[in-house]
Amino acid sequence: MNPNTQHDIAKLLLRVTLGALVLLHGIAKLNGGMGHIVRMVEAQGWPGFIGYFVLLGEVLGPLMVLTGFHARIGALLVAINMLVAVYLVHLGDLGRFTGQGGWALELQAMFFASAVVIALVGPGGYSVNQR
Repeated sequence: MNPNTQHDIAKLLLRVTLGALVLLHGIAKLNGGMGHIVRMVEAQGWPGFIGYFVLLGEVLGPLMVLTGFHARIGALLVAINMLVAVYLVHLGDLGRFTGQGGWALELQAMFFASAVVIALVGPGGYSVNQR
C-alpha cells in the first residue's frame, strides 16, 4: 500500500471515530432536550439561545467530519464545542484524576486534539470534497 493511501485511510479512521463518538452526544441532547444546556449557559449570564449552539458542535460538525464535507470547518466546530464544554461543565475537573489514574478530562482532551488534527491535516482522499 502506498503512503498516500495509508494517510487517507488513517484520516478516514480518525474522522469516523471522532465524528461518530461526538455525534452520539449530540443525538442524546436532541433526544433529552436542550433545557439543561440552556440553563447552564444562562447561569453564566449568557443569553439562553447560545445553548443551542451546542448542536453545531455535536451534530452539524460531527456530520461534516464523518462525511468529509468541509471537514476542517466541522472539526473546528467540534474543537470550539469542547472548549466551551470544559468551561461550562468541567472547569473544576482540570486538575482532577480518576480512581484509575487517568485525567478526568481525557475524553474531552482526546475529542479536542482529534478535532484540531483534522482541522490541520484535512479529511483525506476518502471524503466528499477533500477540504
